Amino acid sequence: MKSLPSGEQALQLLRESRCSLKVIKHCKAVAKLALETAEACKGNGSNINLELVEIGALLHDIGRSKTHSVHHAVVGAEILHAAGLPEPVISIIKRHVGGGITTSEAEQLGWPKDIYVPLTIEEKIVSYADKLIKKSKRVPIEVTIEELAEEGRHEAAERVLKLHKEIAKLTGDCP
Repeated sequence: MKSLPSGEQALQLLRESRCSLKVIKHCKAVAKLALETAEACKGNGSNINLELVEIGALLHDIGRSKTHSVHHAVVGAEILHAAGLPEPVISIIKRHVGGGITTSEAEQLGWPKDIYVPLTIEEKIVSYADKLIKKSKRVPIEVTIEELAEEGRHEAAERVLKLHKEIAKLTGDCP
């Protein structure tokens, strides 16, 4: 595997890609929460690559340097592929939106045929942490689920709830 950039190199990539300061602040907040979540999972016996979680979370919205639509996931994956980053980081970026994008949703969006649902624990943690950060502040998962439902995105709300339950089990936060 190609080597992962350091945290500082990841932030430099965001700046070089012309991400706004708001996006960079959001990415830092997601990375902090993702690392806390990953460490809790690891403390409960899960095998997790903490460095991959941190770098994936820092870079998850790099595509927002070009678009603020849902397409930022695919655009971000293209940016990181062109920069020669390892596939596990690219997968985090393309699979982080909406708790995952189904094959039919990706087709409707006109995305290349691929998997856009988080599969690895690292991908799931970054996707989940992103759903708990609005701008750069932490929000309860219920807020995100309610917003998705209000937007009529019931499948995405279901996926986020399922992700929440899975991560809660792994961190030991479930009742």
